[in-house]
Amino acid sequence: MLQVKNIREDKKRIVNGLRKRNWSAQQIRVVDNILRADDERRSTQKKLDDLLAENKRLSAQIGQLMGQGKKEEAEALKAQVTALKDQTKQLEDQFDSAKKALDDLLYSVPNCPHKSVPKGAGADDNKVHRAWDKPFPTLPADALPHWDLIKKYNLIDFDLGVKLTGAGFPVYRGQGAKLQRALIQFFLDENIKAGYEEILPPLLVNEDTARGTGQLPDKEAQMYTCERDNLYLIPTAEVPVTNILRDAIIPEKDLPLRMTAYTPCFRREAGAWGAHVRGLNRVHQFDKVEIVQIEHPERSYPALMQMLRHVQRLMTKLELPYRILLLCGGDMGFASAKTFDFEVWSAAQQRWLEVSSVSNFETFQSNRMQLRFRDADNRIQLAHTLNGSSLALPRIVAALLENNQTTEGIRIPKALQKYTGFKMIG
Repeated sequence: MLQVKNIREDKKRIVNGLRKRNWSAQQIRVVDNILRADDERRSTQKKLDDLLAENKRLSAQIGQLMGQGKKEEAEALKAQVTALKDQTKQLEDQFDSAKKALDDLLYSVPNCPHKSVPKGAGADDNKVHRAWDKPFPTLPADALPHWDLIKKYNLIDFDLGVKLTGAGFPVYRGQGAKLQRALIQFFLDENIKAGYEEILPPLLVNEDTARGTGQLPDKEAQMYTCERDNLYLIPTAEVPVTNILRDAIIPEKDLPLRMTAYTPCFRREAGAWGAHVRGLNRVHQFDKVEIVQIEHPERSYPALMQMLRHVQRLMTKLELPYRILLLCGGDMGFASAKTFDFEVWSAAQQRWLEVSSVSNFETFQSNRMQLRFRDADNRIQLAHTLNGSSLALPRIVAALLENNQTTEGIRIPKALQKYTGFKMIG
């Protein structure tokens, strides 16, 4: 959530940022609506403060009069205090209403893109930050896409998933299950070696947690809801892990805080169908390992690049061709100030598949969560939050299977062999 203070002091930057996100002039009017709503909140707050001060003054005067034996005068003031209490209650209700109206407007506005984010309407306008410069996999003449490979080697059963749950809930079997577990452990071990603390969070979160990282109200349609208990199945470990520090004040010396977590993730992906979502390309339940950083604002962009290099090393160790895209304003997520996407080359499908997003949210999430730090001068400031997929498994598995298929079976990358316990599938 943007800070009203920043909107007031740097309105031009905020408006230009929304234009970079391709917001129309009509949509951008919300900025002026926010300022008017804040004026209303401030005005009501001042009236309420003045009334409370008057109430306090009269109450002190009543005590003095009673001490002087002037009971009638004291009783007259008591009547005024009673009337003031009624007015105070009305103003408190008015203030709560004004604050809610302001918050609702603020929740509707996405983060302001960093100045280095390129303009663009969508995915076609993203910029290649780094591209694979080594040979791409050469496949056998009878190479298969991963959805045929998993059937051939009995690795994943989509039909059984339909029977147990529904479409998009795969069942991993045999070497497929071991490969999945091996990737999870490999990613966690690499993240821990890089200084991230392992977290095992809940898979269900409440409204405050979902709102804190920007899933609510922006992405409600993508989330599975347990309506009876008003809980949400997590779409990513970022949600519970970042919220660990909600309403916290961290000593500056403790920054950065680095955390990693493996969780299943759940996304409805409403309206998704077609060949581009076949097999593991898009599913409703999938495994992912996440990295999260809480950082000082002055160091968050170097931290973003450090996270980028870390994910890049993982891709290199898995021997997977990849490219890194800097997302344009029109393709960034609601809460992000700057995002890089990793895409892996799927040799059998002859297309790039997104496998990771690494983002800096600046103070957008921390303002919602009131995640702060106390600096050396004893000032309290909002921290910056960052996160990245490290990595999402379905499309990694798809690319591993397709890119490493041979006439003898599917080769396991060397870095994974100690985790799988086998060198080949087949």
